[in-house]
Amino acid sequence: MLRIFGTQPQNLKTELLSGLTVSLALVPEAIAFAFIAGVSPVIGLYSAFFIGLICALAGGRPGMISGATGAMAVVATGLVATHGIEYLFPTVILCGLIQMAIGFARLGVLIRMVPHSVMLGFVNGLAIVICMAQFGSFKTVNSMGTMEYMRGPSLWMMLGLVALTMAIIWLLPKLTKAVPASLVAILVVTGVGGAANLWLPQEMAAENQARVVMTVGDMLATNAKVAAAQSVLAGGSDAAEDQAGAHGGNVHHKDLTPEQLAAVSTAISSVDSDATGISAGLPTLFFQTFTVPPMTLETLRIIFPFAAILAAVGVIESLMTLSLIDDITETQGSSNRECIGQGIANIVCGLFGGMGGCAMIGQSLINVESGGRGRTSGAIAACCLLAFVLFLAPWIEMIPMAALVGVMFMVVIGTFEWASLKLYRKIPLTDFLVMLIVTLYTAVMHDLASAVIIGVIVSSVAFTFKHAKNVNADIRYDEHGAKIYQLHGPLFFASTSQFKEMFDPGGDPDVIVIDFYYTRVYDHSGMEAIHSVASKYQQVGKAVHLTHLSDKCREMIRNAADLVDVSLSHEPQFHVSTDRFENNEVRDDESFAQGVAHPQNVG
Repeated sequence: MLRIFGTQPQNLKTELLSGLTVSLALVPEAIAFAFIAGVSPVIGLYSAFFIGLICALAGGRPGMISGATGAMAVVATGLVATHGIEYLFPTVILCGLIQMAIGFARLGVLIRMVPHSVMLGFVNGLAIVICMAQFGSFKTVNSMGTMEYMRGPSLWMMLGLVALTMAIIWLLPKLTKAVPASLVAILVVTGVGGAANLWLPQEMAAENQARVVMTVGDMLATNAKVAAAQSVLAGGSDAAEDQAGAHGGNVHHKDLTPEQLAAVSTAISSVDSDATGISAGLPTLFFQTFTVPPMTLETLRIIFPFAAILAAVGVIESLMTLSLIDDITETQGSSNRECIGQGIANIVCGLFGGMGGCAMIGQSLINVESGGRGRTSGAIAACCLLAFVLFLAPWIEMIPMAALVGVMFMVVIGTFEWASLKLYRKIPLTDFLVMLIVTLYTAVMHDLASAVIIGVIVSSVAFTFKHAKNVNADIRYDEHGAKIYQLHGPLFFASTSQFKEMFDPGGDPDVIVIDFYYTRVYDHSGMEAIHSVASKYQQVGKAVHLTHLSDKCREMIRNAADLVDVSLSHEPQFHVSTDRFENNEVRDDESFAQGVAHPQNVG
């Protein structure tokens, strides 16, 4: 265990402070994602603790931060809404088992197949998603129980404190790097916000808010007020529910009856801010608190699709983040170990009633920028989260949301690849379009895993289309009149049509040599194309000889002997042969080899 924290040189003070900074930024994220998934905020914090701690200790990328994420929360939403929260925990456990299987099968190395243009699109799209997610912190609950942007003095105070946070993070490193700038910014803005809430009149606060400067505690209370109001509307009448749905969840005074407005107002005022905090005890096994679903094939049929999607989303996001941190730190992480560590984390998380999670790119960048390079910072961040829940909840709830928003805005600025905006006409058009597609899909759909998959597919299609045209041949004749086709380029499914068009069975001489010295056969389509060409020559009584097929190509053709009728029994193992072909037949290997000449003697 002692070796875990000593795998690389680290500054313990920097690791501790970096971990503390990250833990503060994890709190609102974990709470927000818990609301997305339809579970308690405490479950989100527990999930971030288990995922963060185990991935920090057993994962494949020191310095990378893991926790409850929005992409996995979105998947969990459908399961919880359809089948109930009790099905979520077995799903997370099964997700972990699938991820461990991926790691043990060493499939994590497939991340190397992701093109750089996809990586740029992923990073840029993610920066946009992180930026857009922060705008929710500028909202308050209105009298109809829906969220709307703040106005007046409270909004200007929020903007000012966000700007102050960003200024500290930008300027402090120019003076000293002894402490993480993000931590200093959070502490300073917390002090300023506390003073403002103490001295400024309550009339300056936003609608349905008790403080002028909104804090983490206010965010929890606001979410609880929205949930209470929506519960009243949904339970009051089907018409009210239809009205809310018809307006995208935003209703107006004219859409509600006076009785409904009064019920919503009562629901909002009845929310006790003290009861919406993050304070809780130690996590317990899920079957001690929740009903365990029946362990049947029907349950497996329900949870397996969700578990598979969760596993894929978690692995893709984590490995993409791992690659990004590798580039920033100029070190190498282990993709397979990360899959195994993430699988273990999700299994434990599910057992203790968590919602699952994976790597978090925003918090990982905060950690790296704050100096966190080892496993200590990630473990400290996770342990601080648990300490917040057990002992320090009142203090954490005092942190202004403006401080955390400012930190995340600086992460956005540092994450976005601004140089990519100048790549137009400097890189191939297909690569630029792939980057643009991935960026826009990520920004619009907020689905990072699907964006990466789409980017890889588009890049693969573009690559295939480009290389399908690269098959050509140098045509020469040897001193005995045999026509030699010396091929260049890969022979695979996309290039077979062009390969077949190069030959002229009717006009070629009686002996044809197809030289594969500069090409390779990659699939069954290539073998079938060779068989088709050879058959056409045989139909007109002409001989075809294949030379310089690689060992793998010859083995592939032999294994498919029942599908492809091409004889390799007398294939020469040297360069282009200039021996005389008598009676359109090749002599035995020994005599054939004696007639081999150098390339410069050919034709």
